[in-house]
Amino acid sequence: MAAGTTDTSELTVALRGFRIDRSSPIPLYFQVSAAIEQAIESGRVPNGSLFANEMLVAEQLGLSRPTIRRAMQDLVDKGLIVRRRGIGTRVVQPKVRRPLELTSLYDDLAGSGQEPTTKVLDVEHVSCDEEVAAQLGLEVGSDVQVVVRLRSAVGNPIAKLTNYLPQAVGEFEAGELEEHGLYELMRNRGIHLHAASQTVGARTATAAEAKLLAERRNAALLTMQRTTYDDQGAVVEYGSHIYAASRYSFEISLLAP
Repeated sequence: MAAGTTDTSELTVALRGFRIDRSSPIPLYFQVSAAIEQAIESGRVPNGSLFANEMLVAEQLGLSRPTIRRAMQDLVDKGLIVRRRGIGTRVVQPKVRRPLELTSLYDDLAGSGQEPTTKVLDVEHVSCDEEVAAQLGLEVGSDVQVVVRLRSAVGNPIAKLTNYLPQAVGEFEAGELEEHGLYELMRNRGIHLHAASQTVGARTATAAEAKLLAERRNAALLTMQRTTYDDQGAVVEYGSHIYAASRYSFEISLLAP
């Protein structure tokens, strides 16, 4: 069998131990799609896996083929799998869906079982320009530490993270930044993160950015700028990040007035 593809064994193995709750008000197809989604996003069913026969899944779970077909369509709608006539149903690289909350990407990936890894690209001191100075509430030319990292999930690059840190938060070393998230390190130092101002946007990737994120040139990127404050109202970091839009999205919860 060709490298990077599998038959349904990986899916059926991943679903072992999963039991349909027929007494639940949750529709049967949704219970199935949620279980498969979790298996895909955790890496137990890896990117590129081929689901060759829906009947095997239906038989394994004791469900009808239309129920399984609807579960698969739900996963198609979420962008987790694609269906091709004559080929079958294949897992595509799932997006990381991140809530717009005061958490770090590392925390979100670890919390969802996506095995975050970090490569530190640069750690240095710079004199901040007007933009960074304004965000950190410092004088132009003030000394700040800049940290540039490549964050990956399940071995796939997700984001290039650039953080500017005022002297008040202390120094961060490359080794600790590769083992832990920045917010985790801050919390361990007694810094209490309280609020943030954040802007989300989009643009296309440069050639260098596309290469770094394993994307095609001019691929879509999500951008985020965030200024974070502690519980005393002091700015503790300014981040300017880019994310591969093919693997990443922001999730927003809205409440009616």
